[in-house]
Formats: sequence, structure tokens, C-alpha cells
Amino acid sequence: MSPAAAFPYRLVATDLDGTLLRDDGTVSDRTRAALGAAAAAGAAHIVVTGRSVPWARHVLADLSYEGLAVCGQGSQLYHAGERRLLTSVTLDRQVARLAIAKIEAELGPLALAVSQDGTEGRVLTDERYALGGGTSDRVAAVTDADAFWAAPVNKVYLQHPELDDDALVAAARPVVAGLTDVVLAGPGTVELVPVGLTKARGLSLAVRRLGLAARDTIAFGDMPNDLPMFAWAGHGVAMANAHPEVLAAADEVTSSNEDDGIALVLERLLAAAA
Repeated sequence: MSPAAAFPYRLVATDLDGTLLRDDGTVSDRTRAALGAAAAAGAAHIVVTGRSVPWARHVLADLSYEGLAVCGQGSQLYHAGERRLLTSVTLDRQVARLAIAKIEAELGPLALAVSQDGTEGRVLTDERYALGGGTSDRVAAVTDADAFWAAPVNKVYLQHPELDDDALVAAARPVVAGLTDVVLAGPGTVELVPVGLTKARGLSLAVRRLGLAARDTIAFGDMPNDLPMFAWAGHGVAMANAHPEVLAAADEVTSSNEDDGIALVLERLLAAAA
């Protein structure tokens, strides 16, 4: 039997931060080699990230990635090779403002930021929001909250001065149920997104374009925003550094993003298929 016929998955779906990327933002040579070997065995690689396109594009370029990428928590389907958006879902700005007002009425003032839609969209922050990952020319601080809503946005970022990420998600979700969904995408990264928008939804659009199905997919992730992708895919693999909810839901747990967790799984599958 040929390796292509024996390899059990036709699609490898990977989150970026905390999963494919090491903590310094790079991808190891070993993981690159494993992804390449999986591709040679007939399995396409697709990035599925909470990052919006402007924040993912440099990573895709570093990987010499030219296929479809699911970005912005599933809101954007991006063709890296053609450098264009194929689909884009935005968050209704009136709904977003209402959701923020309802959460603040219950929890007090929030630190806020918004992610603008499009391939060149910026992140706008208020003076209280602490953006991780250092500075960028794609970030702008605003003093007038109305500036947040001057252009279409795909998500809103929330931080609370006292509540940690899990507590903020737990408190905000029932307050805005039916208006927006609340997701935990990473440390200090709680987001409001359109109702029903998930990585799984975006990935399903990409997979249909590739002529594949959920059962063909092995998915790697580390944060609660990866849970819908795990539920959808044929096999879900959590990194050792994953959030407890993700560890509990995964079909398998591998090593951390710092220790080539993706490569370890792919190498095992490739060896079994040889």
C-alpha cells in the first residue's frame, strides 16, 4: 500500500499561537519537516487561527504557505497564494455596542479593543487595553470610543481590571447570550464574535472547497476557541500546554508547542503508514 493511501488523514488543521508556533513565534525545523512529509503522504495543511489576516500573513509567508487559511476565529477565509479574502463575516457594530454596554452594566468598565475587517485592518485599542505581543504599526490607540465603529470589525476584545480570562468569559456569556458569542482565544484574549461563528464553521467552508470532509481531518489546538474544531474534526489533538477544557475534550494529548507536539503525532502516523 502506498503512503498516500495509508496515511489516515487528508487534512492537518493547526492553530497557530500555542500550537504550531513556539513561544517566540517561530516554527521549528522538525515541525516544518513533519508537515512536509505529511503533505508528501497526501495530507494538506490548513492554518486555522484566531488571528485576523493582517496578523497571520507574515507567519503564512514564513511557512511558504499558499493555500487556504481560516482566520479571525472563522470569520475570514483567506487564500494565501492569491493574497485575497474569499469570505468575510463581520460583527454588527450596533450589536457589539449593545453587548459591551450590557456587560459593563453587570461587571463595570472594561478595557476594549476592536479588530477591523479586511486584509489591512488594524486593531484599535482604548488606553486601558493591554495588547500582548509588543507594539505593531497595525495597532492604534484611540481616545474617542466612536472611532472603534468607523469601519467594519470582525471582533471585539475585552479585558476586566479584576476578573481573569475564565471568570470574564463565564460572567459575560449569559449577559450577551443571543447577541454575541464570547470566546477565550488566548491569555488575555477574550473576544466577542458573531453568534455561531467558530473555527469549525470557517474550517468547514475551507474543507468543502478542497473536496474533503470532517472525518478526513486531524486538528491541533490549545485554547477553548479550538473546542468547536475538535468536535467537528475526525481527531482532535491538544498540546500539553493547552487550557484544561481543551485537554479534557481532546482525543489525544501531545507534547507542548515548545517540544514539537505536532511533529511527534505526525511522525508517528507517518511511521505507521510506511
